[in-house]
Amino acid sequence: MKYAIGRRSLLAGMSALFVGACSKVADSSVGRSLFDASQRWHQSVHRSLADRMALAKEYSKAEISPFFRGNGSLTVDTPEYEASVVNQFKDWTLEVRGLVDTPLTLTMENIRSLTQRTQITRHDCVEGWSAIGEWTGPQLSTLLEAAGVQNDAKFAVFRCADTLAGRQYYESVDLVDAMHPQTIIAHELNGEPLEVQNGAPLRMRIERQLGYKHAKYLTAIELVADLADLGEGEGGYWEDRAGYQWYAGI
Repeated sequence: MKYAIGRRSLLAGMSALFVGACSKVADSSVGRSLFDASQRWHQSVHRSLADRMALAKEYSKAEISPFFRGNGSLTVDTPEYEASVVNQFKDWTLEVRGLVDTPLTLTMENIRSLTQRTQITRHDCVEGWSAIGEWTGPQLSTLLEAAGVQNDAKFAVFRCADTLAGRQYYESVDLVDAMHPQTIIAHELNGEPLEVQNGAPLRMRIERQLGYKHAKYLTAIELVADLADLGEGEGGYWEDRAGYQWYAGI
């Protein structure tokens, strides 16, 4: 019996292989060089297999998973966050800052009043599980266009309220993925406000990347020219801590 393997499944497997196999090899300088080369190759292959703005597969409501588990941090352990949960995040704000012409500070009401995109997509976690969910929120491109991205900006950095092992979580993508039509700032999952374990009140959805790129508990989006000053310079929490691949395309 033959089984058909879709492009997304193939790339997801490749990405998981890189992440799983390369974390130890990347500990050495030679390994680091090989790892960087493999990531560049993967990014090139991923973007050559699909148009830069090609959409990830979207699913029907009948295919939504009965349960969408949390991954990474499952809450934010601060009194301020607990107070925000109690007041239903009425005081939560999201900043757009860095290399922009007009820095923005948006309330949840501001975010909900923007044009919304709803998409039913599959989340692929590097831990080996997947789930299909319906996400709603404004496109990141809407906010970036409103703020006016300056010519020097090359990356969007996602700042988060949560910590893992005592360190703040953060992630980043380049502007191709930041401006992708399915890159949204989600505030609803399956028609309901995000639950705490899923990143309430705001999280990224970057549908062509593995789950650890989808930063939760979002507080700010910062436009930068390079990633050298972000954490240890690899572009994300897991990239810095465990040598995970930065691009992580699927």
